[in-house]
Amino acid sequence: MTTTSTSAFDGCGAGSSEQQATRPAFLAVYLLLGIAFGFVLSRSEVISWFRIQEMFRFQSFRMYGIIGSAVVNAAVSVALIKRFGIKSVARERISIPAKPLGSGIRYAAGGTIFGLGWVLTGACPGPLFALIGNGVTVMIVAVVSALVGTWTYGWLRPRLPH
Repeated sequence: MTTTSTSAFDGCGAGSSEQQATRPAFLAVYLLLGIAFGFVLSRSEVISWFRIQEMFRFQSFRMYGIIGSAVVNAAVSVALIKRFGIKSVARERISIPAKPLGSGIRYAAGGTIFGLGWVLTGACPGPLFALIGNGVTVMIVAVVSALVGTWTYGWLRPRLPH
């Protein structure tokens, strides 16, 4: 069976230095899940520039409710993973290491950059592909910019203080 390795991404949040393999069959499942997620984003109007503006202007609770429910869902999911020692599809125990806060400057800087990107594009990075799929082709520029920014960070990462 052919496998795709993610070892080239070690140190970038892709996992440990051990090789991780993804079966090609799972890639089709991931693609279908991504399409379903994009459909849900479109139908719920989460990708709508107008809904995002309503949120930033405090004119509607809709986006805050969606974001809040995502945070609660993530918190419950992480708690369950830790409590019951849930394993991955590859039958490895999922471990979520603690992140040191330190001075918090890197999180404030990263959050500011993230927020500026959100304001400039009118979209959170998550649904950029859904926007492109809905015909908002100008978001291709945002996707390319995000990829260039990610590549630049990966190139600079060894030189940055961590």
